[in-house]
Amino acid sequence: MDPAGAHDVIVVGAGSSGAVLAARLSDRPGRRVLLLEAGPAYTRAADVPPEVRDGTIMAAAAPGHPLNWSLTSTVAPGLRRPVPRGRVAGGSGAVNGGVFVRATPADFDAIAAAGHPEWSHRAVLASFTALEADHDFTGPGHGTRGPVPVRRIRAGEAAPVTTAFLDACAALGLPEEADKNADGPPGAGPLPLNVVGGVRHSALLTHLLPRAGRSGLTVLGGATVHRVRFRGTRAAGVDAVIGGRPRTFHAPEVVLSAGAVGTPRLLLLSGIGPGAELAAHGIPVVHAAPGVGKRMSDHPSVAVGHLPRPGHERGPDTPVAEAALHTAAPGGGAGIELMPHTAPFHRLIPVPGAAPGPEECAIGVQVLRPARTGTVALASADPREPPVLSHGHLTAAADRARMRDGVRLCTGLMETAAFRAVSPRHNGPPPAVLGSDRDLDDWIRARLSTAVHLSGGCAMGDVADAHGRVLGVEGLRVCDTSLLPRVPARGTGATAMAIGEHLARLIDAEP
Repeated sequence: MDPAGAHDVIVVGAGSSGAVLAARLSDRPGRRVLLLEAGPAYTRAADVPPEVRDGTIMAAAAPGHPLNWSLTSTVAPGLRRPVPRGRVAGGSGAVNGGVFVRATPADFDAIAAAGHPEWSHRAVLASFTALEADHDFTGPGHGTRGPVPVRRIRAGEAAPVTTAFLDACAALGLPEEADKNADGPPGAGPLPLNVVGGVRHSALLTHLLPRAGRSGLTVLGGATVHRVRFRGTRAAGVDAVIGGRPRTFHAPEVVLSAGAVGTPRLLLLSGIGPGAELAAHGIPVVHAAPGVGKRMSDHPSVAVGHLPRPGHERGPDTPVAEAALHTAAPGGGAGIELMPHTAPFHRLIPVPGAAPGPEECAIGVQVLRPARTGTVALASADPREPPVLSHGHLTAAADRARMRDGVRLCTGLMETAAFRAVSPRHNGPPPAVLGSDRDLDDWIRARLSTAVHLSGGCAMGDVADAHGRVLGVEGLRVCDTSLLPRVPARGTGATAMAIGEHLARLIDAEP
């Protein structure tokens, strides 16, 4: 069969959402799905490289790695930081830390309250449970037969820094949260992970490899899509480049699942976006959509270092992170996240040729519901040019205040006897800096980065409807975290896969 035609649906991007969506759409007999991925798309488990399988490190997240888009963003005025994005089947879920924590009920219920009841927590819960084979919890809120194995650390398994962190949280009287996918009050507890036996179970392993060779699903790797092709205002296919040669693929429906950077970028390159911006780049306007590339949000992040004692190394199958503390903001809602990493950054994200530096671990401090959002924009009409990203981190006083609270809490945890027993020295702010908001803001800014939980840019209700259909045109949908009106109050790994599962269910239910 000629992959350039004879397909019902083209899905662009085999990341966490796109791989799940394409796999699930192909489950319907007679439906022909073409999945295009810019990076490699492996069809045999034996060919999957160790960087993708090994969930104890994030080797492919290193800048310059061939399985990484290696983007950068102005995370705050005058401050640029790396933004790794997976360039491989499985997407960023194939290069991340393997945390499989869901967005909160409040995240989804806010979407439902804005006029999209199909995305209420109650409606989406079935999509989460369909994904999971939870090793630890059963009941109506957990799946046991899904393709994604989910487990948590158990007694005696945790890395020393993880145990010390949880003991420190208990010493400060912070609440426990034994199951972070149980939709209960926030607290300290083990993270649900899709890393089992040291293997990262991305959508490549859980959804694509089991369907390799299926007649209804064609997966092409090395296929960089440059734009959507239209007939009037109806999508008719995509223009791509494979092996340096231009190709056009046709289908009556196109779904963009290129992620919260790639999807708004492709819409802009295709003539859907703010009219003035498109005109400035000489791109003909197919549909003026001011919200494309706007309201991109992410979690501001700061790493607070500490130096564990010798002899407190993690085990060979220890994941990147095993536990976290989540807090409520004053007056309710999500506050901050503290997540201890189980090894020094130079071991978690090894950069070839770089000096290893000190054997310093860190606790990441994240602001979970930032007030400020960012943008995804084009540098030019040339699809080979990287996009222009701006996060707007900590430009709001409320966000700076919550980050200060998080760093102060993190420092307090590190100074407990429980934590000092494993890691007696830390590089958090000294007392004089902790006592001054202005000085602490300066200390934070020097270390500010982003958690790379990008969301928005094609927000539901603004750019697309509840079924992912792009407003103002026909035959074009969006399916990834760019649909979310704001970044969830937890990480996005599990939610990205659930978006693919849930949209497949919505599509299958359409008349």
